[in-house]
Amino acid sequence: VIIGGNIGKNKITPNENAIDDYLFCFESLFDDVDYFTINVSSPNTPDLRLLQEKEPLTNLLVALQKSNQQKENPKPILLKIAPDLSDDQLIDIIDIVLCTKIDGVIATNTTLERHNLKASNKLKSETGGLSGKPLSNRSTEIIRFLAENSDKSFAIIGVGGIHSAQDAIEKLNAGADLVQLYTGFIFEGPSLVKKINKA
Repeated sequence: VIIGGNIGKNKITPNENAIDDYLFCFESLFDDVDYFTINVSSPNTPDLRLLQEKEPLTNLLVALQKSNQQKENPKPILLKIAPDLSDDQLIDIIDIVLCTKIDGVIATNTTLERHNLKASNKLKSETGGLSGKPLSNRSTEIIRFLAENSDKSFAIIGVGGIHSAQDAIEKLNAGADLVQLYTGFIFEGPSLVKKINKA
């Protein structure tokens, strides 16, 4: 079983001290996980997404890579990004990944957008991250953008709105190397994994 460690900063930690939180988590989990997800994209942690900007994100990944490369057996590091980034921000992400030589990107986390949500106005006005089918098209667009604009220079894990084998195939055809399930796993059940593998 492959175990990933998804790490982020504490809610009460100011962004200027965020690197300390990430390094603490990285060191604490290093012997117990197979790879790390650097989460700077959760919409539920105040100001966390500001760490996706070029300077703070570069500084964070450089610090983690420095610690990683000092280990006897460095672990793969992947960056989990938001689906709400602009094309210019995605170009910055590509530059940062190539510059810091991390292993890849997980595209994407949950969204703040509500335009694909078929629900009451009350639900549409809720805060926090939205997952599942309303996220599917945007996450696939981001996967394609990253793959095309990076010339497939790093691994891409596709996630967001995968509720069927066809959804997974669309992510793979867009340029994902692997896929992850969250909401689809809950609503469709574990058999979805078998259906995807068969397809």
